[in-house]
Amino acid sequence: MRSDLIKKGPTRASHRALLKALGLTDREIKRPFVAVVCAASDYIPGHMHLQNIADAVKAGIQAGGGVPFEFNTIGVCDGIAMNHQGMKYSLCSRELIADSIEVMLTAHPLDAVVFIPNCDKIVPGMVLAALRLNLPSIFISGGPMYAGHHNGERIGFNDVCEAVGTHAAGKMSDEELCEIENEVCPGCGSCSGMYTANSMNCLTEAIGLSLPKAGTIPAVKSARIRLAKESGERIMELLNENLRPRDIINKDAVENAIRSDMALGCSTNTVLHLTAIANEAGVEIDMGIFDELGKTTPQICKLSPATREFYIEDLDEVGGIAAVMKELAKAGIIHTDAVTVQGMVGDRIAKAPAADGKCIRTLDNPYRKDGGIAVLRGNLAPEGSVVKQGAVLPDMMVHEGPARVFNSEEEACDAIFGGKIEAGDVVVIRYEGPKGGPGMREMLTPTSALAGYGLDNSVALITDGRFSGASKGAAIGHVSPEAAAGGLLAFVQEGDRISVDIPNRKLELLVPDEEIEKRRQAGFHAPDRQLTGYLKRYAAMVTSGARGAVFEK
Repeated sequence: MRSDLIKKGPTRASHRALLKALGLTDREIKRPFVAVVCAASDYIPGHMHLQNIADAVKAGIQAGGGVPFEFNTIGVCDGIAMNHQGMKYSLCSRELIADSIEVMLTAHPLDAVVFIPNCDKIVPGMVLAALRLNLPSIFISGGPMYAGHHNGERIGFNDVCEAVGTHAAGKMSDEELCEIENEVCPGCGSCSGMYTANSMNCLTEAIGLSLPKAGTIPAVKSARIRLAKESGERIMELLNENLRPRDIINKDAVENAIRSDMALGCSTNTVLHLTAIANEAGVEIDMGIFDELGKTTPQICKLSPATREFYIEDLDEVGGIAAVMKELAKAGIIHTDAVTVQGMVGDRIAKAPAADGKCIRTLDNPYRKDGGIAVLRGNLAPEGSVVKQGAVLPDMMVHEGPARVFNSEEEACDAIFGGKIEAGDVVVIRYEGPKGGPGMREMLTPTSALAGYGLDNSVALITDGRFSGASKGAAIGHVSPEAAAGGLLAFVQEGDRISVDIPNRKLELLVPDEEIEKRRQAGFHAPDRQLTGYLKRYAAMVTSGARGAVFEK
């Protein structure tokens, strides 16, 4: 066992003395040691109940004959960090989380790991760590929040964000805004729609690192506590079987995750995270594979924020991720022989219910014949850009308009809230990429403000930053190369015509080549962010959004 490095033989008497100071007995010291890596904290609703999950996991480990050791990771709530300098640290935290787990589990060598994430960057950060350490591992998240209710209808987090814009436009009273604020987040869990947190928890299940239903059982259900115990028991079996993350995450598993991503209409952030995960696993992919697989994967599930009809809780009721993959498998586009932490994918989907035809549509009646995410290329994004096309209104699938250029999210928000954006415009927010931001901030506030002002059906937004899973509309992000790296976005001028053609996967600046070259010769001036500390180190090391915003090797 790996933990023998700190407990076996006469030379480890000093190590055992410290273990005994923790209260361990000689019998316990001879058992396998299992890490419980938990993201619990007091100020994130997706995390505030994770100690209960951790306690259940530890009970399962002990029942299976192991000794659990728990430690915590940091975590950023994107909703709380949104629209201020804190958002610069959200994506950055993914690498810190992976690094800190590597530090802990190398300094204190244990035999296996149970990961307990919830919320956006924590999930992929933990997956990166699992691959890097390659110890027998299993994931059990805190689960999704139930939807809120307002005026007899269910609402999600995006609704309160859009209500801010509606209120600013003078179309909503202070009283109703406060009502929505009080009602939208009814309790613990990751926010109720197919936002980034739930997207990544669902895809962690699809890729094979968690037990069935781990991505969808609501946070407050006792079924999640039982699943946590079962995950603790299962990790002991995985240790005996010597099944490790790199045995599970290969090209087939990544493709299964991408297919599931497209079928579910997940957050565009999944493109960043799955690319980073594949990179860590040694699977070579880029944005192109998302578009390639997306063109042949129908979107058969549409959840909030793309619709008000269905939420994650509804997906759970009709079978969850396994039921989605079962329907996709009918088209022969799922690798059913892919290995998971419990059997093969084929075993899982055989036990799953058939598509109900409503929340999970059948192949002959999809929402779209292609996937929920599209990759656009063109002179503005030769390396690619990403749009959640499943959440774009039909009128905005093709759009051309004048560029309204802003060098930061704050500048763009001031213009939107100031009533300076008009129907037909193309809002360009640049220098918000991985290096230029740095940290590739989410643009939920401007997209929500546009919706609140009733402009989501007539205004496109383009950025080298990224979007919250709660964003909807013609919001094109991850534009690569980014402005700070000399991408064409840096040379767009106020009033330039920009063409967005989602069906044909095109994003073009309609300016003659000779004019573009003249602008390039004149150079560009990226804002001086006066970086210090971690952000300065991050900006120096991070790659483009097209590469998953991973660090240079």
